[in-house]
Amino acid sequence: MLRSLFSGITGLRAHQQMMDVTGNNIANVNSSGYKSQTAVFESVISQAVKAPGAPVAAGANAAARGGVNGVQIGLGVQLAGVSTNFSQGSSQLTGVSTDFAIQGTGFFTTNNGTENLFTRAGSFTLDANGRMVSPDGSIVQGYMADAAGVVNPNAAPQDVTLPVATLLPAVSSTTMKMAGNLSATAAAGTTVISSITTYDVLGAESQTTATFTKTAGSAVGDGAWNVTLTAPGGDAGAAIPIAFDANGVLTTASPIAVLNRPAVAAAAGPPAVVAVPVANFEVDISGLTQYSAPSSFGVTEQNGAGVGALTTFTTTSDGQLIGIYSNGQKQALAQLAIATFNNPDGLEKVGDTSYRTSVNSGVALIGAATVGGRGSIQGGTLEMSNVDLASEFTNLIVAQRGFAANSRTMTAADEMLQELMSIKR
Repeated sequence: MLRSLFSGITGLRAHQQMMDVTGNNIANVNSSGYKSQTAVFESVISQAVKAPGAPVAAGANAAARGGVNGVQIGLGVQLAGVSTNFSQGSSQLTGVSTDFAIQGTGFFTTNNGTENLFTRAGSFTLDANGRMVSPDGSIVQGYMADAAGVVNPNAAPQDVTLPVATLLPAVSSTTMKMAGNLSATAAAGTTVISSITTYDVLGAESQTTATFTKTAGSAVGDGAWNVTLTAPGGDAGAAIPIAFDANGVLTTASPIAVLNRPAVAAAAGPPAVVAVPVANFEVDISGLTQYSAPSSFGVTEQNGAGVGALTTFTTTSDGQLIGIYSNGQKQALAQLAIATFNNPDGLEKVGDTSYRTSVNSGVALIGAATVGGRGSIQGGTLEMSNVDLASEFTNLIVAQRGFAANSRTMTAADEMLQELMSIKR
């Protein structure tokens, strides 16, 4: 009877621990990136009451006898472990650019100043130094882009810092594109003009004008024109002849080189000035035609840009943060580092929905998202808890009934002991 009392105690303890696990799951039903857990029970050691016996063959002085099974009585139950369910949680769109969710395997990597931690909760913000941090102040780890916007995901991870106060250098205009129709019925001397904003090496804006002039002395229907670019400051380049065939199709090779541009030496910033060698303005004229319709020519594109300040950023599926600047340019800023483990169940919880490595988790395999079995990244999204309330409420009932049943075991054993004590009355 004493065995039943102690078995009942172990049952009470185990089901109380099951209740603790279930209660923690329910408490974290709205915790971003939380992974539900399950209590796993196992029986404890059993006491041998009778040893097993092997079969005995018939002999000269003894009859054959069959084997007998041993008798063991269990001594209760214990908590074998708490398993973690790392299945994907549902995604919640937040629209916040510093919120991220991992679709698939992996953990975000953060550093608290002493060690790397790992989390599925991607609710990050920027601190006063522009570093991306988790709610507890740990710094998000990743790979920073160089000045040209190139990221090396094979380098050692470092703090992800967004250059919120850094200006993107200007891009000097060196090419442009023209398209449209030059009227085939235009008389000699007719001009068609279009302008576009271009930029110098310091990002200063100016208007560059393209002028098409029907060649003097040519008859209506002839395909001879001259194009001239007027540079910022009013200096005009040499006229370049272009021609069309009788079907109005351009016969001059494209692109053409117009308006010799002087060399510009490199200079330190900010903003940095990129060296520009002596070159002509390269003009794509492949979109020009000469039909009888009225002239509708225009300069449609140029490749320059002014100095830009970071306004926001977007996220690619491989975790790259692409900065969007006020001058319309885009450039990679950094790439988030994602960690995987051979045994994620072996990770040790350290609070704040974070984990650290343990002797049984394996080392962190850190790299870029979508590579090496790592999941993809969604920006402006958070992964919600994967707790299933229906299952947890069922576990509540199971834990409660198990606790009650074990308490009845102890009550019954106590009553039997009371009866035994009542024999001598």
